[in-house]
Amino acid sequence: MREVVVISGKGGTGKTSLTAAFAHLAESKVICDLDVDAPDLHLLLDPAVVRDEAFISGHEAIIDPEKCSGCGLCASMCRYDAIDQDGDVYRIAPLRCEGCKVCVAFCPEQAIDFPPRHCGQHYMSETRFGPMVHAQLFPGQENSGLLVSRLKKEARVLAEERGLELILCDGAPGIGCPVIASLSQTDLAVVVTEPTPSGVHDLERVASLCDHFRTRVAVVVNKHDLNPEQTSRIGALCKEKGYTLAALLPHDTAVTEAMVRRQAITEGEDSAIATQVRQAWRTITDLLHS
Repeated sequence: MREVVVISGKGGTGKTSLTAAFAHLAESKVICDLDVDAPDLHLLLDPAVVRDEAFISGHEAIIDPEKCSGCGLCASMCRYDAIDQDGDVYRIAPLRCEGCKVCVAFCPEQAIDFPPRHCGQHYMSETRFGPMVHAQLFPGQENSGLLVSRLKKEARVLAEERGLELILCDGAPGIGCPVIASLSQTDLAVVVTEPTPSGVHDLERVASLCDHFRTRVAVVVNKHDLNPEQTSRIGALCKEKGYTLAALLPHDTAVTEAMVRRQAITEGEDSAIATQVRQAWRTITDLLHS
């Protein structure tokens, strides 16, 4: 079983559009959207949910106003300023609460409950391209890395159950916790970038992260024709670091038109950009088996 994760140092590079096209072209795969904070692959693949489960992580403090005596001890001990006075009693500000449990431990009236925190939902779905594992964190919730690890585990179990040979992941942008979790047990990272100074800078950061975890890197430059100078700079970086330059994709409005139709670029009428994306996937497949 092989695993490919499509990532980018920054958002807006076309990562999800490429992942959808690769999902269309790949055979015998499980699709996995690991961008749990702001997922959008489902917009193109239109998944039919088969299983829906709550993601429970950590705890949250809740003050019972009937038991609260209004002494203010909890507010004075909270290092995160997450407890506000509400008339004669106190209440927890959920977005500021870190779940440290200090208020629960020291409340003289035992007026603070500490139930598990419902942070989001995760799903197993079916799409026109095959099975898909995905999730959505609620706004402001943390532990995205833990949820990413759980999704990857579910995708691997699903692939084993169905005898599938590939796990294709749409990773999160940046270099934070969810990206680090995405790279675990990954055979190849496909980094999608664009020819701008910020694009090159963020490519260097995320590729360095891949190097740290000894994950092979293939680079796709999207809209390469908008800035030939920066494209050459990316090519030189790939040559210096030993990264495979999998594709130079031009700016093409056909990608946006396919997105509006909620299709992958390779699904509709054949076009120059679709042909180039198919060649990029062939290059990635060859890398996986080399």
